[in-house]
Amino acid sequence: MEVELAYVLSFLIVVGFLYRWLNKNRDYFRDKPIPSIPIKPILGSTGPLFLKQVALANFVKSLYEKYAGSKVVGFFDINSPMYMFRDPELIKKIGVKDFDHFMDHRPVLGKNYVDHSETLFPKTLFALSDQKWKNMRATLSPAFTGSKMRQMFDLVRECCERLVKFYQDEIGSERIGREYEMKDVFSRFTNDVIATAAFGIKVNSSQDRDNDFYVQGKKMMQFNRLSVAFRVIGYRLLPSVLSLFGVDIIDQEQRKYFSSIIREAVKTREAQRIIRPDMINLLMEARKGLLQHQKESEQNEGFATVEESEIGKARVAKLITEAEMIAQCLIFFLAGFDTVSTCLTFLIYELTLNRDVQDKLYEEIMETYHSLDGQSLTYDALQKMKYMDMVVSEALRMWPPIAAMDRLCVRDYELDDMEGLRFTISKGTGVWLPIHGLHHDPKYYPTPEKFLPERFSDENKSSINLGSYLPFGIGPRNCIGSRFALMEVKAIVYYMLKSFTFKKTPNTQVPLILKKGASGSEAEEGVFVEFRPRNATE
Repeated sequence: MEVELAYVLSFLIVVGFLYRWLNKNRDYFRDKPIPSIPIKPILGSTGPLFLKQVALANFVKSLYEKYAGSKVVGFFDINSPMYMFRDPELIKKIGVKDFDHFMDHRPVLGKNYVDHSETLFPKTLFALSDQKWKNMRATLSPAFTGSKMRQMFDLVRECCERLVKFYQDEIGSERIGREYEMKDVFSRFTNDVIATAAFGIKVNSSQDRDNDFYVQGKKMMQFNRLSVAFRVIGYRLLPSVLSLFGVDIIDQEQRKYFSSIIREAVKTREAQRIIRPDMINLLMEARKGLLQHQKESEQNEGFATVEESEIGKARVAKLITEAEMIAQCLIFFLAGFDTVSTCLTFLIYELTLNRDVQDKLYEEIMETYHSLDGQSLTYDALQKMKYMDMVVSEALRMWPPIAAMDRLCVRDYELDDMEGLRFTISKGTGVWLPIHGLHHDPKYYPTPEKFLPERFSDENKSSINLGSYLPFGIGPRNCIGSRFALMEVKAIVYYMLKSFTFKKTPNTQVPLILKKGASGSEAEEGVFVEFRPRNATE
């Protein structure tokens, strides 16, 4: 009897503890002059996402539209209070002017995480915080300038030419085209670009479909696995315990595989004095303290390109370690593999549905091609293509690869919109920027569901509120690789559209239905498009 009573008491204590933990912030927004989204037991306000009842982009858009009259809205991520900022002026305020209050991302690994020598994800630019982030941003920033992109462009161009040749050979002399799934096509392309530009190896993932680099990369990108979810939850609850044993978000198999590639490349290059214009070479310079920001001539590199802040341009005395170097190559993969392939997937989808846009872009491509007079495409020639930039900018508006981004309030912040809204955001509270909602607000983009590149023409783009256009984020903590991503997207579109017409097939879903869940934007049934050779009959 006593044993049974002990079990019952223990069970009630555990249940009571969980109930208190899950509901400790339930009244957090009661004294705030803003509306808040109703909280549900255990999952807070984000239950539909975790239960995979809605796609992330649609969830963001629905919340954004539901509170159309509010500049800031409160909600709960499980039991953590969050603020959703809907107003572009306030977004610019916390993202730029008052950035020092919102410098970090919400900690994936918990507040009390202690770095371990063997872990890599905590050392990535994305995961770092405070001064460590500032130092690493300043260290890496010189690797992503326009001049460095110009040096790396040949590597990207080789991948583009190899991809086009593969499909030309596969379709052969057929007078009709062939259907392909775009996410698969461009995932393999971005994999090859990252392999050559960040890891210094050449692979052809379209032809060699199961090469080790692609297979290991795909495994590393599977963040929806239960093992990864348990590790993330573990770090939220017991960060010091997991860090003590060196548990990483990235699986040991992938850590060893990619680390060995980089170590071998560095060893070979140092021994043979090989210089190759890629990320490994730039990081090797950074390790020696040789990579510094240099003043560059102004050049229009695209509307969506984000500018580096003074934080990124600062000189740093601290040299990076080998583990930190490997970690930055991994985040280059993690950040570039899915987002760029997602952008390309939806861009080609829109070109397929909007034949007038496709034809106009093809005309500009051919004008550029003839202006090169038989020479290969260059980085500078790509930057001069105005309509290309308009098309890419509009694709990033309609289908931002990241539907929402977060920031962490690192010290108490007195929010004041100068129009009567005033309250304190406490240190440690998260902020959400609803990118997909902003990008589809008719207040900023009339007829937002229409694909209209002319929004970004020279005549119109000056009227766009930059706080409502955030494909690469905002402020000093924006995406460091925006130039590389745009170069990659524009280059492959140039080569693909020069060789193929994109056409609908019976499998082309209109309108697209997005896959449900908290992961990035992806079509539930895939995006199928026909590649028809330019010399084939319509």
